[in-house]
Amino acid sequence: MANQSVLENAQFNYERAARLLEGEIDPLLLDKMRHPKERIEISLTPQLHDGKAHFFDAFVVRHSIALGPAKGGIRIRPAMTLDDITGLAMEMTWKCALIGVPFGGGKSGIVADPEQFSAYDKETLIRSFARNAVRHISPLVYVPAPDMGTNERDMGYIKDTLSWSAGHATTMGCYVTGKPVILGGIPGRREATGRGVTVCVIEALAQIGRTVEGAGAILQGFGNVGSVTAKSLAERGARILGVADLHGAVYNERGLDVLALEAHAAKAGTVKGFPEASAIDRGELLEVPCDVLIPAAAESQITAQNAPRVSARLIAEGANGPTTPKADEILAARGIPIIPDILCNAGGVFVSYLEYTQETQQEQMSESEVRTRLQQRITERFHQVRLLAERRKISMRDAAMLHAVKTVAQALEARGQLP
Repeated sequence: MANQSVLENAQFNYERAARLLEGEIDPLLLDKMRHPKERIEISLTPQLHDGKAHFFDAFVVRHSIALGPAKGGIRIRPAMTLDDITGLAMEMTWKCALIGVPFGGGKSGIVADPEQFSAYDKETLIRSFARNAVRHISPLVYVPAPDMGTNERDMGYIKDTLSWSAGHATTMGCYVTGKPVILGGIPGRREATGRGVTVCVIEALAQIGRTVEGAGAILQGFGNVGSVTAKSLAERGARILGVADLHGAVYNERGLDVLALEAHAAKAGTVKGFPEASAIDRGELLEVPCDVLIPAAAESQITAQNAPRVSARLIAEGANGPTTPKADEILAARGIPIIPDILCNAGGVFVSYLEYTQETQQEQMSESEVRTRLQQRITERFHQVRLLAERRKISMRDAAMLHAVKTVAQALEARGQLP
């Protein structure tokens, strides 16, 4: 059976929560939360370095604005649909509600292969997106951030494009987060998601009687989230046994030198070929025995096909939707707990909120303050979800969804039925 799509997975998780909340929430509110507020398709036609105009499809989705402006990253991938972006926006609604920031869920995407662009063409594409989406990006409408295929430099281009279009030296308020610190970004934003994953892993290991010191971890993905998580865990004494990226995977049962691996990946463009480790199949790496498995790349990586062979004691979802619903059932039956994505990788959106607040109030925060507030919030929400799961005898994913859906429902009810 084929794996479910990103949207189908998001809808499945929502419907589970909705069934658990029957009798507690007005059915009309439950129905409202099923549907995105707005789905936008945009055609981009930037002129690239070859002097020719090229066509790219782009999408902006606002799933919910009950708690505030939509928040969610800009993803660039060659195979992506409007439904994919809708599913990711829906997940952002629950993530923002769960972590306790005044944002709704949004997401945007550009259908392209980021690895095929020169620096000039990537900037041209990003600026084309910003110009064409200018009516949809605003501190009170939708606030984008980096995601797969984009980075803080791209967010700087968006801010510059929007301010230039208005004839201003800068934007009035926070139009985009995850931008360079020198342009109003916040220290620690790039590392926030990975650091949040680390906090969750430490707390979850404690629940199964393990400490992070000496624990063996395997990561799928060595981009922003994966590399920061690997370094952060290694600094606390964990052994990073294996790492995979798009091009290959490496494994060392004694543990990898993460800093050396990072230097190799920066030079080679991949972890593949790292001389201090053995090559291993990317799929097989997910099945190697370890204390914690951290899928931190793409969605639908742990499936009904490989879930029976996963040998981790704990799974921490650094990526969005890396575990399919069927795999969830298999892992639950095997007693392997999962820290759900809307909790595990929520550090990025929490620090984006701090950046939004900082720029709105024209203040500055230190990285020390950012890290302290991040650890406090992630720890607090982890244990809220854990206690709810224990009290209702449900999974961490179901507990996280219950908390999030109830929060959004309360906001909808407070707003009233009109317009």
